[in-house]
Amino acid sequence: MNASPATDTLPGKDPAPAPPTRPDHGLRRFLTDRPPQPQRCGLCATPVADSGHRHLVDTEQRSLMCACPSCFLLMEQPGAGGGRFRPVPDRWLTDPAHHLDDSTWDRLRIPVGVAFFFRNAPLDRLVALYPSPAGATESELDPETWNAVLGRSALARVLRDDVEALLLRRTGDGCRCYLVPIDACYELVGRMRMLWQGFDGGAEARAALDTFFARTEDRARPLNPEDRP
Repeated sequence: MNASPATDTLPGKDPAPAPPTRPDHGLRRFLTDRPPQPQRCGLCATPVADSGHRHLVDTEQRSLMCACPSCFLLMEQPGAGGGRFRPVPDRWLTDPAHHLDDSTWDRLRIPVGVAFFFRNAPLDRLVALYPSPAGATESELDPETWNAVLGRSALARVLRDDVEALLLRRTGDGCRCYLVPIDACYELVGRMRMLWQGFDGGAEARAALDTFFARTEDRARPLNPEDRP
């Protein structure tokens, strides 16, 4: 995820209270010439590239964690870390046979045209989120609606808990559904939060959204029988 901290809290965990600060704390960055701090691996603290590095999901802390190549490879081994740290795969899928019409989308009760869904294994529940000026906003999703709209789809059957999401976009041409890495969804959320202006997001945010989904369309390959959860 570009320009992200070493860890990003995911839904399902209340953020820790912020420590008290001195009144001039927020002014110091204007008064000192401090270089930006490099992103670091959340396990070994090795600096990682600003873009293109991989992520782990910390299933205990419910957070995304930057990972250096060595730590990422280590956590891919069965049983590594006691299963606490789950590598986010680089898997982008689409199912051309799956279609959502407007009435089906309306059952999701999502107020915008973009949403993503993933299964939170430690909490044993499905989570529905959408981008907003405040970041990732959660929407209620009951199991019956999930099963009717997405749960029986081929993409949902191969979705990996915690580390992948079903990403949906509704446009005038219909609704597209993709299976994507969970960090890609939070990258999108971060971009929308940074660029959002006015009631509908503004032209810059809409352009970024179009670019993101054009990239997603290019990367996603059709689901095939070899794909497994």
